[in-house]
Amino acid sequence: MLALSAPLMIVGLIILVALIFDYTNGFHDAANSIATVVSTRVLTPGKAVMLAAFFNFVAAFGFPTYVASTIGKGLIDIAQVNFAVILAGLLGAIFWNILTWYLGLPTSSSHALVGGYAGAAVAKSGFGVLLWANWPKGWPGTLSFIVIAPLLGMALGTTLMVAVAWIFRRVAPGRVDRLFRVLQVLSASLYSLSHGLNDAQKTMGIMMAALVTGGYLAGGEEIPTWVILSAHGAIALGTLSGGWRIVKTMGTRITRLRPVGGFCAETGGGVAILFASFFGIPVSTTHTITGAIMGVGSAHRLSAVRWAVAGRILWAWILTIPMAALVAALAYGALTLIW
Repeated sequence: MLALSAPLMIVGLIILVALIFDYTNGFHDAANSIATVVSTRVLTPGKAVMLAAFFNFVAAFGFPTYVASTIGKGLIDIAQVNFAVILAGLLGAIFWNILTWYLGLPTSSSHALVGGYAGAAVAKSGFGVLLWANWPKGWPGTLSFIVIAPLLGMALGTTLMVAVAWIFRRVAPGRVDRLFRVLQVLSASLYSLSHGLNDAQKTMGIMMAALVTGGYLAGGEEIPTWVILSAHGAIALGTLSGGWRIVKTMGTRITRLRPVGGFCAETGGGVAILFASFFGIPVSTTHTITGAIMGVGSAHRLSAVRWAVAGRILWAWILTIPMAALVAALAYGALTLIW
């Protein structure tokens, strides 16, 4: 058995693994930020990932850290958390991220993380470790937004698409296309900012849990600046690496997009994620932008959406939390044999 006489080393290891997860989150979810702007050929893939990475990092400055607080102490009874729980949860999430990236499925890194964290905690202390009484944060908000986030993204995407179509109904299509090629750069920036704001904070929450468990921070302390910057830096680097397998699914297989549709999808998805972030709800940015893309497609006609592809994605969404939880529970069992 390994002694816990050197917690600083263990905390450092967990923070390193958390940043590795954050990096996989970035390259897995790069498609969320760039697929629409690449598929409409407004930006080249290289320019798109640089734009997305920049705004992923910019989200570190001037925004509240409500989502990090939810992850750190709003999902799991922190008194029941130990180092093995945190590390096993991260390993479960990383496994699911890599597997779904390989399969080209735009699943939720956020749900992989919360599923892994919960699975490891339940393996240690049973289902009583899960916190249910703090709506809208914690499990009530997280689980309900599995449904609400894509529906909200879809509603906003559809509404914006219909509104734009009505406003520009007498404008020549060529002029509309040129205008929205410019506006889509702004909407892609908004979406990347919202993605960095919500997703990087999930890793911050795990890092804070490790620091509190190790006794290096009190539970109510502010998140240190180095934690914020490192989390946003890791997700930005991951975004620079790109998730090209998922870009194809998000950008072309769900529905065909033009610049006006890309603008509406990115704006609708970005607004929905910002809304959830300011309520401290760790939503799936993947679910939200997918819903927005489907909303834009269905605004033209329902047959414009490839529902078979959407169904395959839906099954991956349903499986994410339980599968990441199962892998994390197995990882926790393995860690307890050596820890």
